[in-house]
Amino acid sequence: MQYAFCSYSFHRLLAAGEQDIFQYITDSKDLGACRLDPWNFHFAPVKRGDAAVKASGDPSGAALSSAEKDYLARVRDAAEEENMPWGCIACDGAHVYEEEEQAREVNRALAFRYLDIAEFLGAPEVRIDAGGPEHMPENVFEIIAEGYEDIIAKAGKKGVSVLTENHWGPTKNPDNVIRLLENIDGLGLLFDTHNWVPRRREEGWKRCSEYATAIHIKTFEFDEDGWEPTVDLQQAVDILQDAGYNGVWGIESCPRDGNEMEGARKSVELLRMALA
Repeated sequence: MQYAFCSYSFHRLLAAGEQDIFQYITDSKDLGACRLDPWNFHFAPVKRGDAAVKASGDPSGAALSSAEKDYLARVRDAAEEENMPWGCIACDGAHVYEEEEQAREVNRALAFRYLDIAEFLGAPEVRIDAGGPEHMPENVFEIIAEGYEDIIAKAGKKGVSVLTENHWGPTKNPDNVIRLLENIDGLGLLFDTHNWVPRRREEGWKRCSEYATAIHIKTFEFDEDGWEPTVDLQQAVDILQDAGYNGVWGIESCPRDGNEMEGARKSVELLRMALA
C-alpha cells in the first residue's frame, strides 16, 4: 500500500507555527508516506507572494522572485535529502472562474506560477479548482473550459498534469464534474471522498471513480475499531478499486479533536483495513 498525506492534514500545526514545509517533509517520511502532496499554504513565502499579486490586481507581477526561487531550492533539497518525491500540489486561490475578467486574469497568472513551481520541484500534478457557482450555467462552463484549456496547454509543455477536484462550487455536483472531465482534454480528477453534495455522495463515488487520477480519503473521527463512523469509507475504497484505481492513496485527515498527527496515523490504519 502506497499512501501520502495532503499537507492540509496538518493545517492546524501550520497555523500554530509547529510545522512548515520542511517539517512536513520530515513528518511524511516518518509516517511512512511514499511521496509529498503539499497544500500550497505550506509554501508560506510563496503564498505571501500570491497575496501581494492578488492585492495589486496586476497579473504581470506573478513571476517567481529570486527569493522565492531560493526558498523553493531549499525545499527541493530537503525533499531530496529525505528521498521523498513530489506528487500533487493542491493549489487554493488560483481557481479558474471569477465573475470579473481582471480577477480571472490574476488567478490565471497564479495558476501559471504554480505550474512553474511544480516544474521546479519535479511535481507531476497540480490541482486547480474550477470555481464558480454550484449550478454552473452555460456561460460559466464556457469560461471554466477555456481557462482549463489554456492552463493545460502550458502545463503540458512543463510535463505537468492539471487536475480539478470535487471541492467547492460546481464540482460538488457529480454531473458538473463529469461534464468538465468529458469536455476538457487532458483534465484529470483529484477525487475526494467527502466533498460532494451530501445527498449525492455515494452517487459521486460510483459515477466519478473511473476518472480518478489522484485520491483524497477524507477522515474526521474514528470509532473504537478504527473506522470512520460518519461515512462508509470501506465502500468508497471498494468502488475505487473496482473502477481500477491503483495509484497512491492520498489521505486528507481533518480530525475534529484537533490531534493531527494522531489523525494521520489512524487514517493510515483505516486505509490498511479497507484495502486488506
